[in-house]
Amino acid sequence: MYEIKYHPEEISGLSFLVTGGGGFIGSNIVEYLLKFGAKHVRVLDNLSNGSRSRNIQPFKKFDNYKFIEGDITDLSACLKACEGIDYVLHQAAIGSVPRSIEFPLRTHHSNATGFLNMLEAAKANGVKRMVYASSSSVYGDSMQLPKVEENIGNPISPYAVSKLTNELYAHVFHLCYGLELIGLRYFNVFGPRQDPYGAYAAVIPLFAKAMIQGEQPVLNGDGSQTRDFTFVENVVQANIKSVFSEHPLAVNHVLNVGTHSRVSLLELVDTLNELLGTNEVASHRPPRGGDIQDSFANIDKAQELLNYDPKFDLKEGLQCTLGWYKELFEKEN
Repeated sequence: MYEIKYHPEEISGLSFLVTGGGGFIGSNIVEYLLKFGAKHVRVLDNLSNGSRSRNIQPFKKFDNYKFIEGDITDLSACLKACEGIDYVLHQAAIGSVPRSIEFPLRTHHSNATGFLNMLEAAKANGVKRMVYASSSSVYGDSMQLPKVEENIGNPISPYAVSKLTNELYAHVFHLCYGLELIGLRYFNVFGPRQDPYGAYAAVIPLFAKAMIQGEQPVLNGDGSQTRDFTFVENVVQANIKSVFSEHPLAVNHVLNVGTHSRVSLLELVDTLNELLGTNEVASHRPPRGGDIQDSFANIDKAQELLNYDPKFDLKEGLQCTLGWYKELFEKEN
């Protein structure tokens, strides 16, 4: 992975903070920055969702890497983490729609209050730009397809509310303080380092784990719901290009990050069977509250403002991802 350079300039003189850098997407951004020789890569993570062994330890061999164990809900930790930083890539959050329904207060505290702390810390330290993770969940009950940035519905989960709150705060901090901010609405990200364990694991790691181990994948609902599955390197590309975009309209905007394609969950099972050489048939259980029926990104704005160009389709991304899961399961067994 990361054989393609997505930044237009030398980064050996620049310092980056990746919040949530011990997690799935954050650690992939860290890998890219270290591979291409950033001056300094700092990670702030409380490890509530991240993995020390998989996502922190492998990078400690780099002299330009520093891990700070801390929580974005602690303003003092955010202020300290932003000292001397040029660019912030904010990935820290409590993810998962079902988890937010079970724990709405915890979700708000981390995702909304924690985000506000990071805005204040970035402002106080003169950070040049902050790129932050939003979510396709903000489209809520909107039935429009594909999803276009200007047209959102009503949120249908606490997680969606927290991400929409981030977008509103970012807009206000740009207007009031001139802070440069770009939000990225992620569409169903998957790839290496995505945790396949736990009650709130995402669909691709759950399906991959079951099918590699010869078990049936379990679908919530009838499997007709569609998703714009986005390989993590496409997401890393969008983050890096957001940091360096010079387009005058990029700042203070929120942009979709997907592939402008979609498959049903039943089609996903078929593709996994094809790649794994298996013949598993999905079982079904009732639909989950808060789930969106269809997710499909219009990426015109990201293409125009960031020169975003997703290089990996679903099958290419799955091939890489399944190899990583097979290796993980072999080590653990």
